[in-house]
Amino acid sequence: MGGLKMDAHKIVKYPLMTERSVNMIENENKLVFIVDRRANKYQIMNAIKVLYEVEVETVNTLINRNGDKKAFIKLTDDYNASDVAIRLGIL
Repeated sequence: MGGLKMDAHKIVKYPLMTERSVNMIENENKLVFIVDRRANKYQIMNAIKVLYEVEVETVNTLINRNGDKKAFIKLTDDYNASDVAIRLGIL
């Protein structure tokens, strides 16, 4: 994988807490983070693995109107998004 080497803490800025993201945590085993715009899905996946000690199934991203990049992280069935959210103090 090419591209710039980025620190996990620089890639993942902060978790996003909205009514919709809480719903995704509870129903879809997904977490939502605001991430660095330059980070690709592979870098985001590795950063989440390193920071939160979980296995990631998929990463979907979008750039919103404000120019922030959102990453939707689906965890494997072995891990519970609620547990991670509680550890982060967001649930």
